[in-house]
Amino acid sequence: MTSSHRPVHDLNEQRLFTSESIVRLMRRALDASDLAGAVTPILQELVDRTAAAGSAYFHTDGLTPAYHARAAAGYLPEGEGMDAILAHGLPAETPLMQTLRNARVPLFYDDTRLSSDTAGFPELGVCSLAAAAVRDRQGVLIGAFLMHTFVPHAWGTDEAGLFTAVAETLTSLTARLVAEEAAVSAREAALRALGLGLEYKDRETRGHTDRVTELALRVGREVGLEAGNLQALRWGGYLHDIGKLAVPDQILLKPGKLDAQEWAAMQEHVSEGERFAEVLGFLPPATCEVISGHHERWDGTGYPRGLCGEQIPFLARLFALCDVYDALTSDRPYKVAWTHSEALSEIGAQAGRHFDPHLCETFLQMFRERPDLDASVNTG
Repeated sequence: MTSSHRPVHDLNEQRLFTSESIVRLMRRALDASDLAGAVTPILQELVDRTAAAGSAYFHTDGLTPAYHARAAAGYLPEGEGMDAILAHGLPAETPLMQTLRNARVPLFYDDTRLSSDTAGFPELGVCSLAAAAVRDRQGVLIGAFLMHTFVPHAWGTDEAGLFTAVAETLTSLTARLVAEEAAVSAREAALRALGLGLEYKDRETRGHTDRVTELALRVGREVGLEAGNLQALRWGGYLHDIGKLAVPDQILLKPGKLDAQEWAAMQEHVSEGERFAEVLGFLPPATCEVISGHHERWDGTGYPRGLCGEQIPFLARLFALCDVYDALTSDRPYKVAWTHSEALSEIGAQAGRHFDPHLCETFLQMFRERPDLDASVNTG
């Protein structure tokens, strides 16, 4: 979101917004991983093809009486008033938002000083404004698309037609994306709750699930994972040991060393976790691979399948590093916590044996470059 002023476009040099353009933008939007990624390119088209200096989408989170900027293109107003809007949202009682509650068509204001609907916008430096409501399936206002200029401007027929076409298309798309975000958020909460519940069953150090998941995400970002894989890794972190729910307490909570029969029963938690993941039905394959593969070892001596090297899924290899680090640096019923340096030394010694050597080097380098990281990952 750039915050600066710029000249108005030369409308004579602009191309009309074609149906092919809309199809192209909708395809990009449908491929996007989140709301901002879907909406921003379309907002940019509005800026490129009209006199608008900037365009934005504001959305309510349902928790506060305000509409927050979720995506923007071009130039936004500057100053304390805009800073407050970006920080706290556009208040629901703003006259424009009140008007949009009942508006069934986009609204165009050539001069924001002349309408009570646009009170407050002249003070932001906005001279002309276009606005379109976004509603959920029940017809409730959940957001608004806006585009604006910083100099007086009469919105032309072509611009109004473009904004109307884009708004109508985006309204249904945005409502669907918002619903999907809400569903994903609910799933996130449920999956994390399952992981946290498991901690209390097997008496692992409190915070293990969140710590190991956060560390895995840091390593994932370090190696350049995209949003979809980061989500899969995060969900895998929540559920990596969910199969332990099926392990008898006398084995799971045994303070001493397990005998051969008990160890075989403990290893079954991976298969139980796989079955649990399949029952959920919505987990991506990469999440299931974290669950099924994070006890495999680079040299093939792991379980349950004895995979080796790059046969082990990448996210499972990555997560294994983080899981072992957290296990080493945490108190468990069968051992006291190792120090950070002791844990890193052991992980380095296991490169090419337990761990992918390339990922292992990335992991160790990350800690070398961020010496404060050990404190943050161990405090949860």
